[in-house]
Amino acid sequence: MKQIQPSFHDADSACVPDCSYFAAANTGGGFFSQFSQLFDPQSKKWRRIYIIKGGPGTGKSSFMKRILHAAQENGYETEAFFCSSDTKSLDGLRIPAL
Repeated sequence: MKQIQPSFHDADSACVPDCSYFAAANTGGGFFSQFSQLFDPQSKKWRRIYIIKGGPGTGKSSFMKRILHAAQENGYETEAFFCSSDTKSLDGLRIPAL
């Protein structure tokens, strides 16, 4: 997994996550993902996992950016996982303390 510099360019992203990653990639060998290792629902270290599902353009990434912003405003450390095919979109968000 590669840590990256965040690239928030839209109006609904007023803050930057503490850590930013690409947890998946489209490669010459096909799609590669580490989400199953990062968000294993069987792991006892995760207290809550929320899945946000919807079609393209329905506001999933914007919703997660608003959650990220609210968490940071309340003093929580955040980790953002960006989409490999659209680096302005979030695939996931982690708030370790929650």
